Amino acid sequence: MSVREPGRCTIWWIRRDLRLDDNAALLRAALSDTMVPVFVDDEGGEGAWGLGGAQRWWVARSIASLAHDLAQRGSRLIVLRGRAAAELVSIARACNASEVCWSRRFEPAAKRQESEVEGALDQAGIGWSSFLSNHLFDPDEIQTQTGNPYQVYTPFSRNLRARGVPGTPREAPAVLPPVGPAPAGLGADAMAYEPVPDWAGGMRERWTVGEAGARAALERFIGSGALSDYPDGRDIPSVDGTSLLSPYLAFGEIGIRRIWREASQARGASAAGIDKFHAELLWREFATHVLHHFPRTEDKPLRAEFAAFPWADDRPSLRAWQRGRTGYPLVDAGMRQLWATGWMHNRVRMVVASFLVKHLLLPWQDGARWFWDTLVDADLANNSLGWQWAAGCGADAAPYFRIFNPTSQAEKFDAGGAYIRRWVPELARVPDKFIFAPWEAPATVLAAAGVRLGREYPEPIVEHGFARKRALDALAKVSRGS
Repeated sequence: MSVREPGRCTIWWIRRDLRLDDNAALLRAALSDTMVPVFVDDEGGEGAWGLGGAQRWWVARSIASLAHDLAQRGSRLIVLRGRAAAELVSIARACNASEVCWSRRFEPAAKRQESEVEGALDQAGIGWSSFLSNHLFDPDEIQTQTGNPYQVYTPFSRNLRARGVPGTPREAPAVLPPVGPAPAGLGADAMAYEPVPDWAGGMRERWTVGEAGARAALERFIGSGALSDYPDGRDIPSVDGTSLLSPYLAFGEIGIRRIWREASQARGASAAGIDKFHAELLWREFATHVLHHFPRTEDKPLRAEFAAFPWADDRPSLRAWQRGRTGYPLVDAGMRQLWATGWMHNRVRMVVASFLVKHLLLPWQDGARWFWDTLVDADLANNSLGWQWAAGCGADAAPYFRIFNPTSQAEKFDAGGAYIRRWVPELARVPDKFIFAPWEAPATVLAAAGVRLGREYPEPIVEHGFARKRALDALAKVSRGS
């Protein structure tokens, strides 16, 4: 059993592990006589993928929540601003700390940041240790039979499942070591990133940020019975058939081992539901594995031939897509849900992504950047893998010739149009027969519903048949190498 080390001071460098439960770095630091929890606001350390607008809103609240939780256990959060390496060495010297502990990250810029911190601490004669707190398995330990990284999900997931049940999550300490004499820092309120103008009302209404919010979301998901219906229910955007845990995972407000274990032990849940939910958690592991081993995929296609893809340059169409004004109701509903809440249903994410890269022939990087700025659950590995999946240019990607028809997708997954009516209220009175394709409705029907195409609701910005042929023609050019 671990025991406290008298006279020892350790810095807990908090990154995207904003929780006390099942946090190996915290548990290591908490063995010391004094522990100094430090969050460094190091925007430069994120490289080209600094926090997007929705993430900044989220992390400010998460930091405040963590500061409260630390205070409840006799500790105190210190917020610093600057380069992580310099700030950590400075505070370690000020506190006479002998070690700095942190949770590993696998994004390219975050790995460079870690390397810089390690070098600075080594030069200063300060010890350090890093831990795998936010993933089930170390991506360096997973490889194919030929010793290479995986690029296909199914064999990757088989490998992970063969390793057995993930370890038991460890509870948060009831009491933490005191901070002792340490610089005051900036305080949690230094992270109060309020948007101007205030566009965050829908996010405030939708989310409870912080570790307590994460645990409540998990309990709600497990207790609702949604896990039993998960294989099918997760595809219906008008119901809460998904866990809604993605932003909490993205910021480490809940550990993946905790989620895995609670789902495994859910009373009354179907084996198929648990298995499918676990598969989605393993997809997250796969995304991290791919980005770690192929760091160029943060903004370049894994499949090199797609670097020559003849993408269009159409800013008006991109703007229409961003604002949910494409004239395709399911696409517009998803984009408006994203803008209002910072989140979009996963099935709809696939539809809107396919629409951007195949109907509009716009670069997947444009979509990835928009999602990065507007999603509260933005995660670089998931974002890059998901967009390259949609564009057909990444690991285990859908073939480019697989082109979602947004009308038939709406008919299949939003039967009755509840999701569309929720997020595209100008179509609320359109009959079910035409809710998915209002341009097919007679003028009299639209008039009765209070809709004039081109006025209250836009006409489609591109025709599906034309867009499909154009996309396939573009793919043919890449395939021929011309």
